[in-house]
Amino acid sequence: MSPFPEGAVGPVRTCVGCRVRASQSELVRVAWDGAALVVSRTAPGRGAWLHPQKTCWQTAAKKGAVSRGLRAPVPATVVLELADEVCGA
Repeated sequence: MSPFPEGAVGPVRTCVGCRVRASQSELVRVAWDGAALVVSRTAPGRGAWLHPQKTCWQTAAKKGAVSRGLRAPVPATVVLELADEVCGA
């Protein structure tokens, strides 16, 4: 079995919520700028990748996966607020 998703084009990343590998183009990158969680593919520093689906964001917030991925203390409430913006309320 290949470690790459079938049909993936370009870089492959792992969603920190569901842990499924997907093409970078299918995921949203978040980074911690020291004061806020921002959605940006080009923000400096560590990034965490998530599917643009509410369930992935909720799972990541519940398990603390965004904090672990970014190696910074990110409150779950901040992750869920950003999820509402990214995925729609």
